[in-house]
Amino acid sequence: MLVVRAIQATDLDALYVMATQVGSGMTTLKPDMKMMGDRLNIAVASFAETIQPEKRDYMFVMEDTDNGRLAGVCAIKGAVGLNEPFYNYRIGTLVHSSRELEVFTRMDTLYLSNDLTGSTELCSLFLHPDYRSGNNGKLLSKSRFLFIAQFPHLFTEKLIAEMRGYQEESGRSPFYEGLGRHFFKMEFDHVDALTAVGKKSFIAELMPRQPLYVAYLPEDAREVIGKVHTSTAPARRLLEQEGMYFEGYVDIFDAGPVLQARVSELRAMRDSTLADIGPATDWDAACAPASGETEPMLVSNTNMKDFRMILSQAVPVNGAIALPEEEQDLLRCHSGDTVRTLTLNPRKNNG
Repeated sequence: MLVVRAIQATDLDALYVMATQVGSGMTTLKPDMKMMGDRLNIAVASFAETIQPEKRDYMFVMEDTDNGRLAGVCAIKGAVGLNEPFYNYRIGTLVHSSRELEVFTRMDTLYLSNDLTGSTELCSLFLHPDYRSGNNGKLLSKSRFLFIAQFPHLFTEKLIAEMRGYQEESGRSPFYEGLGRHFFKMEFDHVDALTAVGKKSFIAELMPRQPLYVAYLPEDAREVIGKVHTSTAPARRLLEQEGMYFEGYVDIFDAGPVLQARVSELRAMRDSTLADIGPATDWDAACAPASGETEPMLVSNTNMKDFRMILSQAVPVNGAIALPEEEQDLLRCHSGDTVRTLTLNPRKNNG
């Protein structure tokens, strides 16, 4: 079975192996053992609550309990841009008009921005190809929302997620080739690697502060602004299901969209509920609605230090939920303990 859990110090080697398969474009998950080790130490301290909330980096791994293999990873950063610059392009509009010539034009522009500094960030989502089936991707991605719903006081009002931008099959980034290369004079992967290890001062040093007219870019660069990498499209849809949306901010290197939301407006904040684990004998009554079909439920414990979450067919009834012993073991819970639940998929509005 699969369980999403708080990362542990013993996961470093497996995490490094997973990072080698990610590829370019995800700066928060690079196969650098020192960087991975440093980040893991911060993650462990985050769950132990020994560092300030804004400095925390909660990393979660999906473990296949049948073989002990790590199947995926995801993370939540408490706040971005407080210790190092956090840049994005904000898509804007400039209007030019001439009454004499009766000409009126609207021009899309890109502004170098630090507007999203201080936001909580969802990042580092990666699911191993061997596990890209069924509801595994949803379980991994949406686990973070249940964690936020359980501990909302630890996060800022605004939540963001930088999506990997579009790349051709060869790995070429049309946006970077059409814009960034002119200023950075280096390969996309090199720039990507520099930002991954926190070297971002060159961005402010080399990028123009003036608005950039989108119309000046090559056509293939214009077409991919706000477009996600092919393999990232499912992840974007999942985040949008949970209440996140695109509001005109993109990555400065590959123009991938930055989704955002107010934490208070997330589906998990609105719809997740607490339930007490009931006796195992209540399993049949609590988990089998008249239709014979159940909506898969995300179920997590409420333990910060040892946060764990699974996908279950159990359904909460009147504030109680009957989890099989095997699922209780995965959550490290017992009868009488409290868990948080949320339907895997948003409920359809039939009204």
